[in-house]
Amino acid sequence: MAGNEPNPFYGWEWLQALEYSESVSNKQGWQPLHLVIWRNKSPIAIAPLYIKYHSYGEFIFDQAFSKLAEEIGLSYYPKLIGMSPLSPVEGYQFFYGAGENKEKLTSLMLEIIDQFAIKNKILSCNFLYVDEKWRHLVEVNGYTKWINQKSLWLREDVNDFSGYLSRFNSNQRRNIKRERKSVANTGIKTTAITGQQVTQAIMKTMHDLYEQHCSKWGPWGSKYLNRQFFEAISESKVKDQVVLFSAHQGDPQDPLAMSFYIRNENMLWGRYWGSKEEIKSLHFEVCYYSPIAWSIENGINSFDPGAGGSHKLRRGFMAQPNISLHRWYDQRMKVIIRQWLNEVNQVVLKEINSINADLPFINSLNKPS
Repeated sequence: MAGNEPNPFYGWEWLQALEYSESVSNKQGWQPLHLVIWRNKSPIAIAPLYIKYHSYGEFIFDQAFSKLAEEIGLSYYPKLIGMSPLSPVEGYQFFYGAGENKEKLTSLMLEIIDQFAIKNKILSCNFLYVDEKWRHLVEVNGYTKWINQKSLWLREDVNDFSGYLSRFNSNQRRNIKRERKSVANTGIKTTAITGQQVTQAIMKTMHDLYEQHCSKWGPWGSKYLNRQFFEAISESKVKDQVVLFSAHQGDPQDPLAMSFYIRNENMLWGRYWGSKEEIKSLHFEVCYYSPIAWSIENGINSFDPGAGGSHKLRRGFMAQPNISLHRWYDQRMKVIIRQWLNEVNQVVLKEINSINADLPFINSLNKPS
């Protein structure tokens, strides 16, 4: 199947690890329901799809839609979702065989989805974090756009960490240097673990740190992935795209804290982290500064740090629009939400420009997205 630039979160190995480990399963409220179009016993198009019985793990918050459905007297769940489960990573699309007519196949697949949803009394179909180059194929078929926000660091013309610092005003440069120094003064070093160093043992350690971090937040900890998932990744082709940042005072394989990243040739994605101790500024070092330094050294052009956190903006991550596409199978829901989204989308775009205009960059670099 052919997509655009290879994105590991939409590759078979990643999705298989989620299902194999049962991190994504009917029991967890994610029922896989992938749509495949065949010709002569060969697949020519695939749409990764899931039936959802809740909205957890999507990172796009649709409580207002759920409330509206309740007020109208409709059941909001189950709903159809297209995304890479549990990862707010842009790139969702249908996948097509080489040389296939994408427009015709997209229309056919959307028609099949419509028939399935109506027959099974499903209220909505939602494609989240869609690929920018793919989305027009869906919009022309009547789906409604919803704009949210994400954070993104762009390397642009930066060649080293000093170049990264030079973008900021003097106050923020001092803040970043102070945060890094406070970690260094504890004797902690941060080492990137890649390739054959990504063993099953170190991935188990990553899971344990991730689990410990989630447990701090009790029922709001959102621990979605189990140990089997981390083990499966360590034994799959995705292993070659894993980057772990180990904060340690001795052996990097015995970390005090660690963060988990996935990369391709041009981009780094931040996923999870955990720490055995509460150490001031360690989170910023392991989750932002060391990955940024590593990205610069390894020619990575973009760094997506993951969902949430206004503190990302203070460290050079700009606000960017994030697009999802939606269809509702009740006319009342469709009319009300479409009208609301037309207004909301404009507000969000203004907010993105306002946020970027207020970033702590020197004036010459202080430009909106």
